[in-house]
Amino acid sequence: MEQLKKWTTEQANKLFLIPFFELLFKAQKIHRQHFDPQRIQVSALLSIKTGLCPEDCKYCAQSSHYKTGLKTKKLIEVNHVIESAKKAKLSGATRFCMGAAWRNPKERDMLPLETMIKEVKALGLETCMTLGMINRSQASKLAKAGLDYYNHNLDTSKEYYDKIITTRTYQDRLDTLENIREAGIKVCSGGIVGLGEKVVDRASLLSQLANLPKPPESIPINMLIKIKGTPIVDNEDIDHFDFIRTIAVTRIMMPSSYIRLSAGREYMNEQTQALCFMAGANSVFYGCKLLTSSNTNENKDLLLFKKLDIKHECIDIDEVSDNQKNFDLTQVASNTEDLQFYNAAD
Repeated sequence: MEQLKKWTTEQANKLFLIPFFELLFKAQKIHRQHFDPQRIQVSALLSIKTGLCPEDCKYCAQSSHYKTGLKTKKLIEVNHVIESAKKAKLSGATRFCMGAAWRNPKERDMLPLETMIKEVKALGLETCMTLGMINRSQASKLAKAGLDYYNHNLDTSKEYYDKIITTRTYQDRLDTLENIREAGIKVCSGGIVGLGEKVVDRASLLSQLANLPKPPESIPINMLIKIKGTPIVDNEDIDHFDFIRTIAVTRIMMPSSYIRLSAGREYMNEQTQALCFMAGANSVFYGCKLLTSSNTNENKDLLLFKKLDIKHECIDIDEVSDNQKNFDLTQVASNTEDLQFYNAAD
């Protein structure tokens, strides 16, 4: 099968050299073989514990190593999570992601995390968490609570990794992905474009993801958001055509994975986003916040989706009513003034 193909970095790098329109054509053909090109998966994201992370990721506002002016918050109450999830569902999200700025969760944190998962699942939403590194026991507990996805990005290539992070190893990240997979949780893992890496690093990252025992079901591709106070705030802006190329190569290499157009959408115009969708992106974060960074406005999303005739993908969860399953973003677009859209900062 096509998705079981093993990729070398050299093979992946050659894909980046394909002329732009030919590359998009190849990616779009593959995308249509596995997905409805007019459907998009919509997720919402909430920071459940903010700041004071001991890791030194050079791009991150939440690292305790840098002075970014971020207001820190302890692990929030379960009731707050439930209310935010309800708002997310009303605004059209089908997956609710919860992120905590930890190196790894402590055992004392597991019970409230498990409760959050169960309560959000009870609303008829898919659940996702990103909590840093987790061991096999913790992964098993999250799986038993019903967690659908776990996000743990590789960020960049193995070769470039220590230029960005020194407090944990690349193997640490791979070990966490293995623990997630063995527990039966779906893997969400991708990377960041614009860290100062070369094209060959992007090729190496995508080869690593594609060559996992099973490729991630969800692959977020982020454009670097330059945060004041972080060491790479003065990095050169990534060319949007290079970003679109990365989306297209990801689609070719991992045909049946969802590709999330993630951080950085706020800085993309409608035309750039449309080309990303054409190149194979079929998932977005919906809401005004991505943990601590701003995201594109929901109303703008609705208008763009309406222009592109894109409808949001529904999920098959027993608790979701038939009316909810038939709900789509174009219906919301005609009533934007009457809805209270989800803001993960609330």
